Amino acid sequence: MKLSRVLPTLWVCTLAPCWCHAGQLNFASLSCAKYESQIMNAAPATSGEDAVNVVMWLFGWSVGKSGAHVMYGDALQQFGNALDDACKRDPTSSVFDALSSVKPNSSNPMDLRTLSCVTFEARHVEMSRTDPESATTIMMWLYGYSIGRRGGNVLDSTEVGPFGTALAARCDQHTDESLLDALAAVTLPKHH
Repeated sequence: MKLSRVLPTLWVCTLAPCWCHAGQLNFASLSCAKYESQIMNAAPATSGEDAVNVVMWLFGWSVGKSGAHVMYGDALQQFGNALDDACKRDPTSSVFDALSSVKPNSSNPMDLRTLSCVTFEARHVEMSRTDPESATTIMMWLYGYSIGRRGGNVLDSTEVGPFGTALAARCDQHTDESLLDALAAVTLPKHH
């Protein structure tokens, strides 16, 4: 998957049928050095997580934590590079501490308050069919956003699928609701 292909379509996609099941990562206590060696620079078979999806989760988390309600479709590459640079400058800091110095490029924002749930769900179905890898990446952003907005620290990749299913059900039941409202209504696992 090429990031340049995914980024312009951030607003049109969502859940894919398969997920990485590596388990829980608590980023509040994960050092930058471990993040770099065990996730970003690890062989795919040993890390257990797709590095792009982890960065996308962190990107969503940081936007949610900030209280913003937008998705920046053109900013993933810049965000990932800035986080990588911050971690390399201070490998002993936690990943979340490093995130405090990362400011995403805010061009082309998509306001989650103005995207209807029903529109999102229709796009989800199509993206899941045509490009499931990109759809997974987008769901990781939404999942991270929801956790960050609620003050959580943990990426539990086993919960991404159920989160996506719950979001789809919410959109199906509340077609007049915005995506932001639907994200707020979806129940997250207790450990977040």
